[in-house]
Amino acid sequence: MPELSRFYGLVIKMFFGASEHNPPHFHVTYGEHVGVIDMATLTMEEGDLPARALTLVREWASIHRAELMEIWNTQTFRKIEPLP
Repeated sequence: MPELSRFYGLVIKMFFGASEHNPPHFHVTYGEHVGVIDMATLTMEEGDLPARALTLVREWASIHRAELMEIWNTQTFRKIEPLP
């Protein structure tokens, strides 16, 4: 699973290929915590990310939502800038 971005201990990844399923989403790891984030709503569909980590992920994803959707739709990997 390619790594799209990394910041503040959060690692953002996205699966590629026919095995991926809708709705568009990405995966987050933070230490032993994980989460699956819906790109349309920025809700955590699965996982156990701490509230502060989820807030940072949502902030990052709201900035980069168009890039995330382009990556999902084209299945073309590229890195995305982390939060400063």
